[in-house]
Amino acid sequence: MDIINSLYSGFAIALQPENLLFCFVGCLLGTLVGVLPGIGPIGTISILLPVTFQMSPVSAIIMLAGIYYGSMYGGSTTSILVNIPGEAASVVTCLDGYKMAQQGRAGPALGMAACGSFIAGTVGVIGLMLFAEPIAEFGLKFGPFEYCATIILGLSLIIYLSRGSTLKALIMGAFGLILSFIGLDYMEGSTRLTFNIFRLMDGIDLVPVAMGLFGVAEVLDNIEKTIPTEILKTKIKNLFPNRSDWLQAKGAILRGSILGFFIGVLPGAGALISSFISYTLEKKIAKNPSRFGEGAIEGVAGPESANNSATAGAFIPLLTLGIPANIIMALFFGALLIHGMQPGPLLLKDHPELFWGLISSMYIGNGMLLVLNLPLIPIWVQVLKIPYKILLPLIVLFCIIGAYSLNNSVFEIIIMLIFGLLGYLFRKFDYEPAPLVLAFVLGPLLEFNLRQSLMVSKGDISFFFTRPITAVIISITIALFITSIINYFRKGGKKSSSG
Repeated sequence: MDIINSLYSGFAIALQPENLLFCFVGCLLGTLVGVLPGIGPIGTISILLPVTFQMSPVSAIIMLAGIYYGSMYGGSTTSILVNIPGEAASVVTCLDGYKMAQQGRAGPALGMAACGSFIAGTVGVIGLMLFAEPIAEFGLKFGPFEYCATIILGLSLIIYLSRGSTLKALIMGAFGLILSFIGLDYMEGSTRLTFNIFRLMDGIDLVPVAMGLFGVAEVLDNIEKTIPTEILKTKIKNLFPNRSDWLQAKGAILRGSILGFFIGVLPGAGALISSFISYTLEKKIAKNPSRFGEGAIEGVAGPESANNSATAGAFIPLLTLGIPANIIMALFFGALLIHGMQPGPLLLKDHPELFWGLISSMYIGNGMLLVLNLPLIPIWVQVLKIPYKILLPLIVLFCIIGAYSLNNSVFEIIIMLIFGLLGYLFRKFDYEPAPLVLAFVLGPLLEFNLRQSLMVSKGDISFFFTRPITAVIISITIALFITSIINYFRKGGKKSSSG
């Protein structure tokens, strides 16, 4: 009954005209950035983060969440019609979605992607609603030792699950930690790594870093790409899948929804990995695996369900433990702190209106996205024709305005441009920026809890192995490192050297 009453109050908040409007704006923008190749939710949320400073916390988080899960819906459109993933998590959808479109079945492919996304998104929100409170109650048992161990495990998983070189991911994580230490030492009051630059006394803000790495760098990277987007010319019809399609896809949707949710909870996993695992699972259990890659509707339904369900799962560690599971959750972490809310076990108790308002808005948003995706597909096809020479300068302009509005300071623009150039170079040399940003966000938390732990234990690190929860977490972390080292030497260092 408590959940029902809380959900009722959440809908009362989400259905307020202001919150309803921002939910719609978020879903619309999310679908748009999902449709446009090369412009993902990370860059969009980074650019729009300063816009939310003047909004209420609930409205801000509702809009940003709409962009996040909305982009998962929109990403399937370009994957199916253009064979270019509009969002990284939709890359698997290209394999069978585009084949279906070539066979004249673009309508059922788009319809199944939208319906599967709606079902999975709803399943994910139900999971978030049911599991968040028990995990938050468990999180209340955490002290500085447990938090320190959990953050180290989170960073380890992010590096372990990185798509490229493990060594490069480790370097980026270390760089992010170093950046997080810039500014004043909160215990001793001394300056660290400021190089006598007064503006660095308060450290570096997350917003210009994220806008540079994912906004400006994206623009620089796209300038040199001349990928022709040949939109399929066939007429899109029969958007709603037939009975045979549903019979083939229903199992894939259910498995993708459950699988995606639990993978989304894991730090470093997220929507991309969940969609790959879902596709692999469907191919393994299929009676005729040769259909996959030739237009199997399960190859669209499973991954699209998994990546949408994963977006809801990713909110659990952020809202209940205060640990972002992926780069987008790191941006949400920054947004909550900017609005004076500390993510963690007490968030549900201290700010129930935010938690339940967000959950209720996600139910509403999933319904909005179903309406936005199916009838408006002809409009999204026209959006795909917008030339990049118009789009990219606008993105840079929004980045500059956003960075300046943070503190009305040109220094923030300089920081953003520096990280934009760094982000571009990272892409050229295959260094993933995600471990950097996550380490940058988690660095202060790690330092605070580690120093508190060492003060309590008087410098004795054996306490980390004598406390049950901490001992289990540290053991898992050590196992991950040992596995990474074994894999590295088994491959003769090729993974790390080739990146």
